[in-house]
Amino acid sequence: MARSYTKQDFPLHKIRRYLEPGPIVLVSSAWKGQHNIMTMGWHTVMEFSPSLVGCVIASSNHSFELIRQSRECVINLPTAALTDAVVGIGTSSGLDVDKFERFGLTPEAIDRVEAPAIRECHAQFACRLHDDSLVDKYNFFIWEVVAARAARTPRHPETLHYTGEGVFMVAGKVISRRSAGLLAMEPE
Repeated sequence: MARSYTKQDFPLHKIRRYLEPGPIVLVSSAWKGQHNIMTMGWHTVMEFSPSLVGCVIASSNHSFELIRQSRECVINLPTAALTDAVVGIGTSSGLDVDKFERFGLTPEAIDRVEAPAIRECHAQFACRLHDDSLVDKYNFFIWEVVAARAARTPRHPETLHYTGEGVFMVAGKVISRRSAGLLAMEPE
């Protein structure tokens, strides 16, 4: 039987602790000879086919103009092994430092976009801008994933999940309910 929990009021500005369970990603971009990497904690799968992903990129972020002008990026999935790089990338500006060099990351080509992927990441998703109708109002980009690569092992990598205030959780335990018919929840 499911447990019942006693609840208390919670600060509204801290709800991300519960609602941002998706893995931290590193978004790489390039435009007119410049490149950058940014750490992103909030993104959402919006559609399966075509594969659409939405995210907010603050206009004050150095990556914003590179991405807006090029209309593409690569969403890279780091593992817990890259925690220090993830934090360093997220707390430094590409205006001041080459983040590939500073954090010992290797840019590599990926099909269908000019933005570099990050070799050390477990998976890489090349994206082209699908819909920019919400960028001016909300800085919300809707991407179509046009190429994807992932390491063969481990099948379920230890991904980072940001809960705010400098605290991360690491995905670990895998629970399968395939025998309960949950495969029907996934698109064919």
